[in-house]
Amino acid sequence: AMCFAYGQTGSGKTMTMMGLGGGQAPAAREGSTGNELGLYQLAGEHIFQQLSRHAAAGRPNLTVTVGFFELYRGRVLDLLNEDAAGHKRRVEVMADENDQACLVGLELRVIRSVEELMLLIASAKRTTRATAQNETSSRSHAVLQLHIGTDPGADRPAPGAKLSLVDLAGSEWAAKAQSDDRSNRLDGAEVNKSLLSLKECIRALSGQPGRHIPFRGSKLTQVLKDGFVGANSRSVMIANLSPTNTSCEYSLNTLRYAQRVKDMSSDAPAPAPVASAPAPPPPPAPA
Repeated sequence: AMCFAYGQTGSGKTMTMMGLGGGQAPAAREGSTGNELGLYQLAGEHIFQQLSRHAAAGRPNLTVTVGFFELYRGRVLDLLNEDAAGHKRRVEVMADENDQACLVGLELRVIRSVEELMLLIASAKRTTRATAQNETSSRSHAVLQLHIGTDPGADRPAPGAKLSLVDLAGSEWAAKAQSDDRSNRLDGAEVNKSLLSLKECIRALSGQPGRHIPFRGSKLTQVLKDGFVGANSRSVMIANLSPTNTSCEYSLNTLRYAQRVKDMSSDAPAPAPVASAPAPPPPPAPA
């Protein structure tokens, strides 16, 4: 399953994921209305609550592992693994025999509680930069992957699952960005390119069955492919809108994007049936 937040720069995507605390520490439940909590914490709480019930019912023990990475200027960088110089280690995206994306070199950490999850997220150093619209604008797409599977010490195997929580970088038009910084312009161009590739994939998924889906158009769509296709795949989009009247065009564009995702959810092509081998001819009748 996958949930991604889409919207213009400064519309609250990172706050939706992190919460009002910015992911620095798990927010307290006591005296909280729940609005202060981000999706990372809410999803983690739900997962560990379900695992507790799962274990209480005498079912196999399940383990949660987490991977956290960003896509910046066409590169995949591990947010939980740095080299000796403090640079994020690069992750390679490769396809396996089933054409599923594999993240080679991504470090996965085992977590036992939502507190451990939030501390890992707080330790990550995502690429941000000040722009004309946002002082701490995210210049990369951040993907948090939660893998749930059988404990390595368990005797009975259980099917695994993966939840991807995607904080997309903000879409922005160069004419309105008003940035003289070359790095900001390059970042914005790369972000818009990857978002356009994602839009093309969503458009193809909401079209006629059997239509080619250009998942290889960008690293972002390669990584998110398994959240869109497959019999057990589910995808949800959070549309983030800015309340200012100067953001009207951005808001309309975000809503059109959301409509495409809605159409994709209802009209996504079914997986192609597996061809079966023809039945052997009947034996000749005895003379």
